[in-house]
Amino acid sequence: MRYISTRGRAPARDFAAVLLAGLAEDGGLFVPEAWPRFSPADWRALRGLAYPDLAARVMAPFVGEAIPLAVLERICRDAYAGFAHPAVVPLVQLETGLWVQELFHGPTLAFKDMAMQVLGRLFDHVLAARDARVTIVGATSGDTGSAAIAACAGRARVDIVILHPEGRTSEVQRRQMTTVAAGNVTNIAVAGTFDDCQDLVKALFADAALREELHLSAVNSINWARIAAQVPYYVAAALALGAPDRAVVFAVPTGNFGNVLAAWVAARLGLPVARLVVGSNRNDILTRFLAANDMSVRAVEPSLSPSMDIQVSSNFERLLFALMDGDAARTAAAMTAFRTGGRMPVPAAAWRRARDRFRGFRLDDAATLGEIRRLDAACGYLADPHTAVGIAAARAEACAGVPTVAMATAHPAKFPDAIAQAVGRRPPLPAALADLYERPEHYARAPNDLAAVKALVRAATQRNVA
Repeated sequence: MRYISTRGRAPARDFAAVLLAGLAEDGGLFVPEAWPRFSPADWRALRGLAYPDLAARVMAPFVGEAIPLAVLERICRDAYAGFAHPAVVPLVQLETGLWVQELFHGPTLAFKDMAMQVLGRLFDHVLAARDARVTIVGATSGDTGSAAIAACAGRARVDIVILHPEGRTSEVQRRQMTTVAAGNVTNIAVAGTFDDCQDLVKALFADAALREELHLSAVNSINWARIAAQVPYYVAAALALGAPDRAVVFAVPTGNFGNVLAAWVAARLGLPVARLVVGSNRNDILTRFLAANDMSVRAVEPSLSPSMDIQVSSNFERLLFALMDGDAARTAAAMTAFRTGGRMPVPAAAWRRARDRFRGFRLDDAATLGEIRRLDAACGYLADPHTAVGIAAARAEACAGVPTVAMATAHPAKFPDAIAQAVGRRPPLPAALADLYERPEHYARAPNDLAAVKALVRAATQRNVA
């Protein structure tokens, strides 16, 4: 399996090289040069497998010859061994035709653990084989950072630096990052939005000299390995509900577009996905695009679902590349126009192709609280604000006779203030995190300034090497 950049000016690589590179040198994102395809018989052969074994089988075509299947199976089994639910990704039925798939049973109580626990072990394997070391730099709107830190803390060949927007995550999300005292972990609170943090990370990667000096790598969903590791849970849900002999609908609360892109990848593999519903909060650029081809940036507004407080969804570039029939020059031009003018010119034909598969849905804070309250009263299900958006999206865009699965992306205890506002009680943290509020925090503060952040990243790496 070889990977190419969506902007066409970076050398093709295998999976291991893409894992270490993260972002392509030309600013693009890596995508498969050719898409693998599963037959109906292939899907049926996966039925009944334990989740770690299914995950390895689904990821195997993307990994190719870079890592032997037996090693990949061992990595997946180890990655999911500590999850709190024996099914890893259980399905819970809420009403006729509607399920949630719970993706929050990992160590940091968010769906990001599903990929990060695999990535940390993939880095260990590849770096040991190459006798190499990397500095992982990532931006988070809340959950990516804690999941990446949990996956990488204490690993001998990895330094990890995470940027988060100061004051724009929940307290639980922040403390899950800043209370980790491992010597290879650095947290930076940036005076800005998640989009600012994401832009700083991309600018660090665009500095060729710094990238080489610090051996920069990424764990954001700009890293293709993250997407590959998220595809299996869509497969698991669909198989449980009758695939490949029955289609499914997935509704996904979405910020950076990586999670729903993984569902789209599953469809590219041949999984029968009737529709993908993109759930947004008041930061609704994706909903506006899908409704009226309006991909225009507005100011990021804080909300009760902070992981979705994003206007520039990095992974949309991968979908755009496909909508443009793999034309890297047109993709690069559209992305450049977007970054310079704040509006993405998507041809009408490409937009209509997006509409063939995707629908958008928007829920503001008041309606999100209402949905949390409704779910609690109707079926005793306590959903975090992001999951509530996904469930509301699923109900709004359900297809008659087709099972619909909303992705439950975070444990409600990660957002206790919002839950208390909705239902009048605060969900307790699991026992492993019961003392989270008493743990000391460790983080630096930085302005939204590339030079300042670059200095902190370099200092962290030098400290950790020393």
